[in-house]
Amino acid sequence: MRKWLVGLAMLGTPLMANDALAQTKGLTLERVFASPDLNGPQPRAAKLSPDGKFLTLLRNRADEKERFDLWAMDTRTGEWRMLVDSKKVGTGAALSEAEKMQRERARIGGSKGIVAYDWAPDGKSVLVPLEGELYRAGIDGTIAKLPAKAGPKLNAEVSPAGGYVSWVQDQNLVVLGAAGGEPRAITDDGRGTVHWGEAEFVAQEEMARFNGYWWSPDDKYVAVERFDEAPVGIVTRAAIGAEGTQLFQQRYPKAGTPNAKVALYVMDPQGGHKVAVDLGADADIYLARVDWSQDGRTLYVQRQNREQTVLDLLQVDPATGKSILLFSEKARARSWVNLSKALTPLGDGSLLWWSERDGHGHLYRFAKGKFAQITKGDWEVTPDIVGVDEARGRVFFLGNKDGVLERHLYSADYRKGGAVTRLTEAGWWNEAVMDLSGTHAIVKRSNPSQPAQTYLADASGKRIAWVNENAVTAADHPYNAYLAGHRERSFGTIKAADGSVLHWEMITPKLEPGRKYPVFFQHYGGPHAQQVSKAWGGALQQYLVSRGYIWFQLDNRGSANRGVDFESQIWHAMGSVEVEDQVAGANYLKSLDYVDPNKVVTYGWSYGGYMTLKLLEKAPGVFAAGVAGAPVTKWELYDTHYTERYMGDPNKVPEAYKASDNIGEAAKIADPMLLIHGMADDNVVFENSTALAATLQRAEVPFEMMFYPGHTHKVGGPGISVHLWNTILDFLDRKTGAKR
Repeated sequence: MRKWLVGLAMLGTPLMANDALAQTKGLTLERVFASPDLNGPQPRAAKLSPDGKFLTLLRNRADEKERFDLWAMDTRTGEWRMLVDSKKVGTGAALSEAEKMQRERARIGGSKGIVAYDWAPDGKSVLVPLEGELYRAGIDGTIAKLPAKAGPKLNAEVSPAGGYVSWVQDQNLVVLGAAGGEPRAITDDGRGTVHWGEAEFVAQEEMARFNGYWWSPDDKYVAVERFDEAPVGIVTRAAIGAEGTQLFQQRYPKAGTPNAKVALYVMDPQGGHKVAVDLGADADIYLARVDWSQDGRTLYVQRQNREQTVLDLLQVDPATGKSILLFSEKARARSWVNLSKALTPLGDGSLLWWSERDGHGHLYRFAKGKFAQITKGDWEVTPDIVGVDEARGRVFFLGNKDGVLERHLYSADYRKGGAVTRLTEAGWWNEAVMDLSGTHAIVKRSNPSQPAQTYLADASGKRIAWVNENAVTAADHPYNAYLAGHRERSFGTIKAADGSVLHWEMITPKLEPGRKYPVFFQHYGGPHAQQVSKAWGGALQQYLVSRGYIWFQLDNRGSANRGVDFESQIWHAMGSVEVEDQVAGANYLKSLDYVDPNKVVTYGWSYGGYMTLKLLEKAPGVFAAGVAGAPVTKWELYDTHYTERYMGDPNKVPEAYKASDNIGEAAKIADPMLLIHGMADDNVVFENSTALAATLQRAEVPFEMMFYPGHTHKVGGPGISVHLWNTILDFLDRKTGAKR
């Protein structure tokens, strides 16, 4: 690849002296959620064009931080320009319910404008889905709407060789030749409960798989998922709005009930020569991942059993659909197999693979029927591969080799293994993507004093140029006006009952001798997530501290990036060790001479909401008050793939579910509690909170609640975020006697 220029233009602003006048401002709740974003520009989906001539990303607007437009930078000149203006090009059409829910599952539910795009392989144009239409945006500034039937379109992409554009419409896969013509549905029975080319609910929500079709590299084949939701139970989801209610008969696979029936087919781009892939005799499995070999002659399918204790890698002949088992990952006793996105077929026929077989997540190479371990040690590689340079035999990945509170980009020799090289600067939390040849990386990083920055680096990690410097010290950075009041974060550890090290983080007001402070104890507590890290925390934490609270958070046993033994302690026992560890955190706080032991309040959302209820039930009197947002209250109401992974089948272990739910012991709640839920939640369905409310009312347990019409699992947006947090803080102030 050709040389990259140094000194590219940046989305951020030049480094300038601080404006002392601006620093006299104090944070308000209204400003925390207003535009421009106090985090500064927060671009998403940064990509390098296939020919390396352009860097593209989605950039949010200063006057409307939820809306994103497509921007492109010429890497030869450093010139930026808006490639697609979402307001000028968009129709303003409302999103379909399917697209709304897909965005919710991708955790971008509040976003507007452009949320995804796909480069054509020749590097001359970009496919842009926007408000139900598809556009081809040329690098030369042209924008053309593709011919397509009106109506919602999902999962649009350009085929790898550039011969086709494809999308899902009316539950069938549609293909349009890049040379012109009319789009054609290459599947025909998608209707009712049958879907082609989509990912079923649990794949999107729990497996991080949002697509349901996969082109071969040469465009010769396309593998297409077909699923039938007929076996899945129906939840009548009432999307209760401010002025009316819509009823959705949503197929929602509750724990212990049937999943969608999933199949995989391979066909040509016209829909002909269709063959079924042999996924095995057991139909009750999960289609976890699908990948092609580089030469397009082999399809790799990851098949997971219903119990999630076995993950098989199948090698499939695309011409016949016949499969053979290459190898299996098997969980240790009282645990499960975590999925990854790391499978990478190499040009020599070998595979790169991520596994926790030695107790920690590490990379392996599978060649000629044998595994060779690439990375090793008491640390974790994240379950993905950032890039591969096959010419040099290097693999690039993210991990926490330099400490669990940091995440860095590393490289290693995948042929020899052994030495691991850190490519990013110490003291930061990093994300990264690379070009196809593994020669350049786009790195996004933050730390407790600096919101996210993005830069372009070479394969050695050397920064070539800023993409978004976003320097918080620049006078015109939105947060710069509040730097004078910014409080630094501190980190520490305590020991769990079994001796495990638990990491915590804390932000305090400026402490005055002899004064004791209330604590806003935030928690999540669930598996597959890490909360405590050296990443930017955002302005809301600082606002809470400006009100006089100490802000505190702790990662308990069961959380991610600490190894199999640490995470597996919640197996068939949700609401056990997590509660013990969070209570230990509260007791540690109460031992500090600057903490008011009678004013430690606790807050959590989703699994964190579940944890709030558990903490109030199991540890009465420890917390002055608790806020439970969108909580799971009965695990039987939550979906199969997530719940059964940790809790098993409720039909087989009902006693585990009974011990873990929040309904059976709800009457024990004696401390003040605020219950919050979106009334159109399709993830943690609203029934969780209505069941709890009814139970508390029958038991004559006093509590407060705030429900949000029209809002899903994420409650927020213009006006609503301020209302939500005013509600929370008014409740906590009243219950603790705290003053504004």
